[in-house]
Amino acid sequence: PAARAVPYGNMAAATAGLVQYVVLRGDLARPPRSWPLGAVVAQGCHAALAAIHGYREHPDTGAYLEQGDAMRTVVLEAPDENSLLDLSEILKNKGVDHRLWMENPEGIPTCLALRPYPKNQVQPHLRKFKLLK
Repeated sequence: PAARAVPYGNMAAATAGLVQYVVLRGDLARPPRSWPLGAVVAQGCHAALAAIHGYREHPDTGAYLEQGDAMRTVVLEAPDENSLLDLSEILKNKGVDHRLWMENPEGIPTCLALRPYPKNQVQPHLRKFKLLK
C-alpha cells in the first residue's frame, strides 16, 4: 500500500521562520487622504486573506496556518501608490507570490501581501520598507 501523505510534511522544519508580510500605503491615513484607521486596517486584512486564499495549496501557507496563535505577520509601510506598485513589479519579476489589493470600485491600489514565506527568502526584497506606524 502507498504511504499516506502528511499534508504539510515535517511541521517543525516547515514552520521555522515562516512569516507573512503585509505592505500598506502609509499615505492613505495622512492628509490629504486621511482614511479612517479602520478602513486602512481593512485593506491589510483583505490583502492578507487574498494572499492566503490564492496560495492556499502551497505547503508554506498550510504550515503557517497550522501554527495558530504562533503565526507571525509583519506589517510594513509603503510611502505612496508608486512605491507599492514598484514593489509589486519587483516581487513579480523575482517570482515572489503575492497579492496586490485594489480598493474597488475606485481601482486604488492600497496594499499588498505576500503568501507566507521563510523570512530569509523574502526579507531582502522588503528592506527599504519600515514597520507601519
